[in-house]
Parts: sequence; structure tokens; C-alpha cells
Amino acid sequence: MRKNRKSFDIGEEPLGMIRGHDIELYLNMEKPYPPILRGPAYTEILENSKKIEKHINELLDIALIRNIGHNQIVEGTTPVLITWHVGKSRLCADFIALNNYTKADMYPITRIHKALGNSAKVKYITKMDFIKGFCQNGVKISSMKLLRIIWHMSIPKCHLASRVNQTIYKG
Repeated sequence: MRKNRKSFDIGEEPLGMIRGHDIELYLNMEKPYPPILRGPAYTEILENSKKIEKHINELLDIALIRNIGHNQIVEGTTPVLITWHVGKSRLCADFIALNNYTKADMYPITRIHKALGNSAKVKYITKMDFIKGFCQNGVKISSMKLLRIIWHMSIPKCHLASRVNQTIYKG
């Protein structure tokens, strides 16, 4: 990595962030919606529906999530309850439909020095892929609204179609 350190943007030398080559994202937010974005809601087994309803009511009670009306605009994506085999679950955002309309290689990933800083306290690292995905492409200001994720009391973002669960940051 030291030999090829100029390949990565470390803040002072934005080699990967070439001005004028910013990515501009387009998402059809007008009716009619693309077929994949207007699909049916996720179905759940009947025996699990009571557990899910209880879990949702608990999240509503502690104001972690909120009910919205059908005419309210929401800047986000479909929330999904991911259940684990141990009976626990977590709430995250489903980006599968959105990923079908964006280029995988141009998805903004955290800069190399932040990724290394975040992994400094881990005990074991199975694999770190520095070649794939670290494109460091800039995103136009007008397109940043499509990437914005609103965090309410630290609800995690889950990028289901990606290998790495990253946090999109402003910068």
C-alpha cells in the first residue's frame, strides 16, 4: 500500500476525485414509476406476522420509527426488518431496487484512510479488497439527495447488494 499510496485519495491529494468528472445520478421519481420500484410489498409468513407487528409497535412506542400518511413525501427507501436465526432482528434500508438503476463501480465508498481507521480496532480481518470499489468518484451536489440516508437514533444502513456495509458520508 505504501508503494501505491498515490492511487488512493487521502485528503491532501485527491487523485481519484478529478474535478469535472463528477457522477450525476438520475432516478425516475415521477409517475409512472419503473416496474421494479413499484413492486408489491414483501410478504411474510403468517406465524411471523404477529412477531413483526409486535416489534414494529415497540419501535413506534420508543419513537425510533414513525407512521407517515400516504400523501407525505419520504426521502428514503423501503425499510426492511432483517431477522436472524437467534430470534433477534434489525431495521435497515433496502437498496436492491435502487442498485438496479445505479452503476456498481461508481457507488461512493468511504476514502481509504477512513476505511483503515475504522478497521484499526478490529481483532481479525478476513479480507480487505483495495482494488474493487475504491473509485473515489465525486457526486454532483444535485445528485447527493439520492444518496442521503436519514439516521434516526442510529438506525443502521444495510446495502444488501454490496459486499461491504459502508456508511455514506457527506464530504
